[in-house]
Amino acid sequence: MNDELQFEKEIKQRGLDAPRVTPADLDAVIAAEDYHVFPGTTLTVCCLTLVNGFTVTGESACASRKNFDEELGRMIARKNAREKIWALEGYRLRCDLARKRLD
Repeated sequence: MNDELQFEKEIKQRGLDAPRVTPADLDAVIAAEDYHVFPGTTLTVCCLTLVNGFTVTGESACASRKNFDEELGRMIARKNAREKIWALEGYRLRCDLARKRLD
C-alpha cells in the first residue's frame, strides 16, 4: 500500500474529519502534464499545469547514465512535481477556512 493510501486510512480510523486536502484533491487540479528529457543527460523535467493555469515542475536525474530509464524518470519527476501541489492546495484551503470565519 502506498504512503498516501496508508495516511488516508489512518486519518479515517482516527476520526479526523475536518476539511483537509486529499490525494484526490491534488489529482483533480491537474489539467495537463508535459515532460522533457534534456539531450545527452539523465535530467527529466515534468511540468504539471493546474486547472487555473498555474504550473509546477518536478525533476529527476540519476548519477549513472547506465541507470537511466526514461519511464522511471518521468514517474519520479511527476511525483516530485505533484508533491508541490500539497502546499499550494493547503494554502488555498486555509484561506477559504479563514474567510468563512470572518463572514
